[in-house]
Amino acid sequence: MSTEPGNHCWKRIGTWGDRSCPELKTHMHCRNCPVYSAGAVQLLDAEVPESYLAEQARHYAQAKTETRPGARSAVIFRLADEWLALPTTVFREVAPLRKIHSLPHRRDRVVTGVANVRGELLVCVSLADALGITGAGAGGTAARLAVVSRDGDRFVFVADEIAELARYDDADLGPVPATLAHAQATYTRGMLAWRDRTVGVLDDQLLFYTLNRSLT
Repeated sequence: MSTEPGNHCWKRIGTWGDRSCPELKTHMHCRNCPVYSAGAVQLLDAEVPESYLAEQARHYAQAKTETRPGARSAVIFRLADEWLALPTTVFREVAPLRKIHSLPHRRDRVVTGVANVRGELLVCVSLADALGITGAGAGGTAARLAVVSRDGDRFVFVADEIAELARYDDADLGPVPATLAHAQATYTRGMLAWRDRTVGVLDDQLLFYTLNRSLT
């Protein structure tokens, strides 16, 4: 039987056809038939067209696009109109809003009181005041309590919105714009492009240092 392209018997009457080939009784499967083996040899010995070689050469000559999973991860959240991010490693829990109990004789606006989270009283802080962010917030339906911890220090703050987790590399961070408020710029490591916005990635070590100082 012919092994020319378009006349492959194994596709018409063989294993991949209607199985009417009488040789199937002997060989059980086309792979065991000498006609199929001869077709495979013919295919391997066929000369590769120049057009195919040229097409493959163009394909493999194209510049490869590198994809990076991102060495760092951060949780993106909003305070008033500002989008910010802190490392995922400092986040412990995101909880629904609950009553913040004020502390008497406190003049520091950063410490707003204490909140009961799963039976634990945690110091509640205002990141907006610590960063010098002004504007209305902490009242929408998307507002949440965020519990953060670093080196044994635990705080809770109100975020007007918790967006999502983002992965990035340090090389992805852009410079801090000169128009950013001085206090916020001090705590910002760089700006991260996210969706159609820019997010200020905060220096968690410096921020926790400031929060601890606010307790004294």
